[in-house]
Amino acid sequence: MERIAVVGGGSWGTALAHTLGQKGFPVDFWVRSRELAEAIAAERENKPYLPGIPLSDNICPSPDLEAVIRRKKVIFLVVPSRAVRETARSMAPFADRDAVLVNAAKGLDGEDFSLLSQVIAREMDADYEKNIACLSGPNHAEEIIVGAPSATVVASLNRKTAERVQDILMTRRLRVYTNPDLVGVELGGALKNIIAIGVGICDGLAFGDNSKAALMTRGLVEIARLGTVLGARALTFSGLSGIGDLIVTCTSGHSRNRKFGIALGQGAKADQLIRGSRMVVEGYATARAAYRLSLQHEVQMPITTEVYKILYQDKEPKEAVNALMFRSKTHEMEDLLGVRP
Repeated sequence: MERIAVVGGGSWGTALAHTLGQKGFPVDFWVRSRELAEAIAAERENKPYLPGIPLSDNICPSPDLEAVIRRKKVIFLVVPSRAVRETARSMAPFADRDAVLVNAAKGLDGEDFSLLSQVIAREMDADYEKNIACLSGPNHAEEIIVGAPSATVVASLNRKTAERVQDILMTRRLRVYTNPDLVGVELGGALKNIIAIGVGICDGLAFGDNSKAALMTRGLVEIARLGTVLGARALTFSGLSGIGDLIVTCTSGHSRNRKFGIALGQGAKADQLIRGSRMVVEGYATARAAYRLSLQHEVQMPITTEVYKILYQDKEPKEAVNALMFRSKTHEMEDLLGVRP
């Protein structure tokens, strides 16, 4: 079987490398730290991220990025969103021009708020866009790696690219769908993290299930508002990368964004939490990007706005809740009435 590259040694990268290795693919696995690469090779376990899970013998960890990606026809890019630009730039001299590159990060670019697929295309090559796919959905690494039945979605502008990734990833425990709406799939995966922070704040404030249900429902409306303005198809947000990912990220005990929000609701400050965390909380940076995009495109995103103010303007969570509750009255389905929110 062909060798596949997985770039990124965190929990999600490890879970994908293990899934591919169990299917029989030899996997070259890029890990930034030489010490961690050597530990994984010796112990067959990624103790800092997924302790106690024995990894496939088909995984070959290495800190040498060039060696990992050279001559590979399929590359999974599984680094935090803030590292996508730098990593793609580093990969560009060595990646095959016809290689399929699958982005599994969920966020927006921190410099110009672009989609990560756009950043990758600019850094790799203008003609590389047709080879880029996005992997998204309700997929906690802790469950994927132990074989809990799950579903995910892969999107690409090129149908053959998406279907190739689908064939590579599909297992009896991981069902893979394709979707041509690259913009919608990327945005759904990125923006749901902001809503999950908001839901976590509600939990930290000891509000009830009604609060969480309202935030998730209205949060999905905000995601679709911005998404359709940016070119996504509204129907995509009712799928795995929209409501599916929103549900799991807002309710799961594995969710970093929800845990982050709980701490905020209990009185912690965002900057202190970020400095003290080894794990990436993608919603923190995405809230800033989404807020700026909402202003740029004149899209009303009240939940995103209040989460942004808690994170970056030190607004008290209870004040943010009051701001949401005392907004002017409106219709639930503005679009059905022909009114732009």
